[in-house]
Formats: sequence, structure tokens, C-alpha cells
Amino acid sequence: MQTYKDQDTRQDPSLSTIPPAVRQPPDDQPLRAVYHTTCCIVGGGPAGMLLSLMLARQGIQVILLEAHADFDREFRGDTVHPSVLEILDELGMAEQVLQLRHTKIRQAALPGLIKNPLVDFSRLKTRYPYVAMLPQADFLEYIAGEAQRYPHFQLMMGANVHELIIEDGKICGVCFQGKDGAYAVRSSLTIAADGRFSRVRKLAGIEPIKTSPPMDVLWFKLPRQPSDPEGGMGRFAKGHLLIALDRTDTWQLGYVIWKGSFQQVRAAGLASLRQSIVELMPALADRVDKLQDWKQLSLLSVESSRVRRWYKPGLLLIGDAAHAMSPVGGVGINYAIQDAVVAANVLSAPLRAGRVSLCHLAAVQRRREIPTRVIQGIQTLIQERVIAHGLNPQQVMTVPPLVRFLLRIPFVRDIPARLIGFGVWPVHVRHRSQDGRLAG
Repeated sequence: MQTYKDQDTRQDPSLSTIPPAVRQPPDDQPLRAVYHTTCCIVGGGPAGMLLSLMLARQGIQVILLEAHADFDREFRGDTVHPSVLEILDELGMAEQVLQLRHTKIRQAALPGLIKNPLVDFSRLKTRYPYVAMLPQADFLEYIAGEAQRYPHFQLMMGANVHELIIEDGKICGVCFQGKDGAYAVRSSLTIAADGRFSRVRKLAGIEPIKTSPPMDVLWFKLPRQPSDPEGGMGRFAKGHLLIALDRTDTWQLGYVIWKGSFQQVRAAGLASLRQSIVELMPALADRVDKLQDWKQLSLLSVESSRVRRWYKPGLLLIGDAAHAMSPVGGVGINYAIQDAVVAANVLSAPLRAGRVSLCHLAAVQRRREIPTRVIQGIQTLIQERVIAHGLNPQQVMTVPPLVRFLLRIPFVRDIPARLIGFGVWPVHVRHRSQDGRLAG
């Protein structure tokens, strides 16, 4: 039998009875070390990072594995909604996070279709009546820095999980490839927070239920001038939709296309795309020539999905690993973070006691599944009834008179703002950390 070198500096006493045998990584590459911890979280996105911090604050040993070597890359979304800002406030971090560079979106509109704002966050009863457009890389760097203040937290970057450790039908950890070799982490609980293309979910044999939304998105940036309008907006014209989000000195733009039609758009050429952008947002005519290469655009494949069961013995899925969201409303990050808070609320005591059961894991899904299904249902409805209609060049995009009338009523405009800002119901931090602050 192969003898492995154990990394005991963070040994979890609750795991002392687990035998040391771990399956070999590919090509019989020997493991350089086997780490032991209470909770192994795979995926250093907002949900995984914040959950790690909340558990570490309570003295629970956590190892966080992130496949990338750093956070310096382009992310799908940078929206931090009022729900998350309130969670950060309960954790004592909101003011520090808001010192990072960001812009505030207080309203979203459909110019040319609806006179009144489509969504008005400024009327929400909260200390944070806006969506903060905050670069996700900066957000993750800050949370990671906070977590690293606690001795129970360990972050491993460049850690690519390639295998689950399974014993007697229970997942007891993972094997991963690091920069200098293969390693393993043995844990009481493994949490998959590794996104919509979750490697852990695939290894566990959990298949998501997929829908077929009618769109993909070309994601890119153009300079923003001080004289440009503020906030967020969407514009329909000639079977196209352009989404614009204010990021102070740039516009984050999403050019919505029919699903699977990117090759046709590319074949038409960048000049055709630039012309379409100007038709949708004429103010960009003086800077659209900045788009000179297709490498400046990212193609986001819009898929909404969820798994039937978020857990197996020793494993829990949260965030996009459990339910991939459509970009409609930009709520994906916020629902993932709410999952993390509920997971911390439910699992902290069982993790400390070393007795995490399927009932505890099921409780996390039970508290988060209804809000997830409701918002995904709303997203699908908007995509099928509004966006698909707007992407049809044979149809003229109009707003029914009844909808125009209802949107003049502030109370009615509050409903989408509430759903986007907070979800079906708010999530709050319940426990206090060892230093006395609310911790999850």
C-alpha cells in the first residue's frame, strides 16, 4: 500500500478515525500531502468565499479550494444587491466593502418603451437602496483577506479537483492537482460552490435539469462619458436588445442574441455589430469603433438549471452548482450568497459537534429551494414572453396600455425592485463569531 505524508498542522480531531487510504490520482502520481479539515469548500467565488469566512469566524476548520491561480480575471457579473449589502452589514463588513471602487444603480429603465423607471430601488426600505456594481475580483480579494485573519481558514489557489474520496457510500473529501503535484483533503463535509459547470457535481453524478432559454449574450465594455445617463437600461430595436450597466468610466454592455446564433453574428462582421449597437444606443456612436477584435467580447451561454437534490452523504451543493441562474435581474451572485448564509446558519452547530446528517443538508435545500424556483420561473417567463418577443425582427416591441398604467403606480414599481433586491424572502445572519460579531 502506498504511504502518504499527512499534513497535520490543521488536523481535525473529529476525523481521527478515518483510515488514511486515498485512491491514487491519475497516472499513479503519488500524493504529496493529505490535509484534514472539518469542511472542504470547492470554489472561491462569492458564495464559497463568504461561507468560508463565516465558518472560520466560528472556529470551524475550513479549507477552500479555488481552481484559478488568482482573482485577476473577467467575471460574468459584478452586481451586489441590497440583500447582500444587508448581509455584509450584519457581518460588520458593508462599509469596508463599499469603500472599494463601485457605482450605484438606483433605477433601471427601458427608454423609448416606458417613460417611468422599470425598476426603482431607491424606494426600498433599506440602508442600501441600490445595486452596487462592484468588481467581483476586488470583492473576492477583500473577503479572502478577512478570512485569512482566522487561523481556522486555509485558502489553496490553483487547486483543480479531479476526484472525490468516497468511503462506505459517503463523500469524505476530494483529491486535487496543485501547481507542484497531487494532494487530497479529507473532511467531514464537502461543499461544492464551483459554479454552473461544477466539477464536483459532475464527479458526484448529479445531473441538473436544464431549460432552453431563447438567448445568449455578447458581453463587452465601452468607455462611458460623464454626460451619459446613469444607472442601468435596456433598449430594443430591430430584433435586438442591448443591456447597459453603469460602471463609472465604462459601460458594461450585454448584446442579447438568439441562442446558438453567434456564428451568424460573427459571420456578418464587427462592422455590422457596431452598427447595430449604435442603432440601439446612439450615444455610443463616438466610441463604438473601440470594438476592433472579437477577443474583446465574451459569449455568455444563458442556461437556467437546477438539480433535484442538492446533497449526498458528505456533500452539499450551493449557488450555481445547485441552480444556475439566467442573467435576467442579475440575481445569481446574490442567491448564491444567500445559500451560503443559510448553509452557515444551519450547519455551524452540527459541524462543530462533528455530526452533520442528511437532515441538516436537506434543511439547507428546503429553505432555499422555493425562492430559487420562484425567481427562475420569473426569469423564464420574462425570457419567453418579453425578450424572445423583442428579438423577433418581424414584431414591433410595444408595451400594453395596462402595463404602462400600472408602472405609473409607485407601489407596483416596488414589486420588481423588491424581488430583484431581496428575493422572495430575505436571509439574515443568525450566529455570532468567537470575536462577538455576527458570523453566520
